[in-house]
Amino acid sequence: MTANLVANPKLSIVIPVYNEEDGLQALFDRLYPALDAVAAKRKLAYEIVFINDGSKDRSAGILAKQVELRPDVTRVVLFHSNFGQHMAIMAGFEYAKGEHIITLDADLQNPPEEIDALTDQLLKGHDYVGTIRADRRDSFFRKFASRAMNRLRENITRITMTDQGCMLRGYSRRIVDLVRQCDESNTFIPALAYTFSANPTEITVKHEERFAGESKYSLYQLIRLNFDLVTGFSIMPLQIFSILGMLLSLAAGSLFAYLLVRRFVLGAEVEGVFTLFALTFFLIGVMLFGLGLLGEYIGRIYQQIRKRPRYVVQTVLEKK
Repeated sequence: MTANLVANPKLSIVIPVYNEEDGLQALFDRLYPALDAVAAKRKLAYEIVFINDGSKDRSAGILAKQVELRPDVTRVVLFHSNFGQHMAIMAGFEYAKGEHIITLDADLQNPPEEIDALTDQLLKGHDYVGTIRADRRDSFFRKFASRAMNRLRENITRITMTDQGCMLRGYSRRIVDLVRQCDESNTFIPALAYTFSANPTEITVKHEERFAGESKYSLYQLIRLNFDLVTGFSIMPLQIFSILGMLLSLAAGSLFAYLLVRRFVLGAEVEGVFTLFALTFFLIGVMLFGLGLLGEYIGRIYQQIRKRPRYVVQTVLEKK
């Protein structure tokens, strides 16, 4: 007899998947026993929602087989194409039915065994559970860049997250419903959820080496993600640029007045030409940066007014 999917799960695990065929079986081998143990310990029902984000490898087929093996707790959402990790999580939020929702990466850098610690905090009444990776197993560049962006984000947005890059996080149903109501084309889900939380907390979790493959985030994508974070939660960059423009205009005006007086007092001279060139190039660079920053905000408006679907679901695999 084929088991049906749990009707009213207490806990939902949302896992975005993109080209993870080499590591999915290892994930299954650790994830299901860990969740079975949590279910037995906490006496609660759970479900796992996988979102295949347009994988080009055999990930979709492997996930489909897993539905057949564990139909009682497994649901798979297949995207039409690649829409990005955060949109995959948004889709997971849409299809998750649990009162508590935990997001997890498929690469096993965050051990599934840590789900129990997050579940404990959610059951204690915390509506948002952030995590801090202990003994982080990443390159020096990624750790340095992460710390720098954490400080920049906190100073600009006043959103306090010790480790913004860790996918392993817990949310209450109320927080997830509020996040889903935000019809934004680009957003940073942990930061958005944090702004809605009334009783947030953070815990330290283990961090392991990636089981297989490599990070799906290139340097450009990391920069892109942080631009979305900064421009999506604050207009401070525009305000800073306005102040900078005012100060540079004042400095340029003062320099012009000084050079004008100097010309009439001492006469024409050639010295200082290259300094003026350097100053000119600097001002041009500042203006171009400002145009790019302004473009980020205008681009967000453009994406929003188009009202295109944030993602397209091809099909949902589950046993009813």
